[in-house]
Amino acid sequence: MEIFADLDHPLVKDTAKRLTQAETTLRSKLERLFYFVRDDIRFAFPDDGDFVKASETIQLGYGQCNTKATLLLALCKTVGIPARIHFSLITKDIQRGFFTGIAYWLMPREISHSWIEVEVDGTWRRIDTFINDLPLFTAAKAEVTRLGWSVGYSVALKDGEASADFDLDHEAFQQMAAVTDDHGTWDDPSAYYESANYKNRPDGIRMWFYRNMIGGINRRVERLRDENN
Repeated sequence: MEIFADLDHPLVKDTAKRLTQAETTLRSKLERLFYFVRDDIRFAFPDDGDFVKASETIQLGYGQCNTKATLLLALCKTVGIPARIHFSLITKDIQRGFFTGIAYWLMPREISHSWIEVEVDGTWRRIDTFINDLPLFTAAKAEVTRLGWSVGYSVALKDGEASADFDLDHEAFQQMAAVTDDHGTWDDPSAYYESANYKNRPDGIRMWFYRNMIGGINRRVERLRDENN
């Protein structure tokens, strides 16, 4: 079984150490890791979809919900922060605006999605506010609000709000309002990706379309980020 949260990889270990070596508490270490994954790893869609290791996401410098969650999972575990990845289904409307036309039509109605849970002070806390880098989140929230949508451009508004903050004590989210089903917690994405629950496994033609369209999709992501910041 291929391990995606490859915390033994030198790049993952060196990155985690560099980010947290001056920190003395679990919360401060987690905060440094959070902001690295949120902002240094910008939101975009990899050519290989979800099948990207944590070390590869660092090398790419970008990722989406599942690959950024895999990276944060690996970084947390590397420095001894108890962490797990929680999978679910989410409506495909979460990517409306980035995926358009045939690319949007080819997506399943619901897609597999993940966030991170960390144990702090004896309580497991849910975190998904690392998914979109802050410039994109700000632009996406404004665009969704302008269009009168509640879900799209990688954000889901609940009562008109979403968050990109690191706040363990007051849960707020970027995408949780669009989650439709619960597939539980996993130690590594690999087991989930091999399970019948996983919905993002493309057949040959869908992967061909995805890889041929992903450049244009990522340009829409970049254009939204740039035009509104």
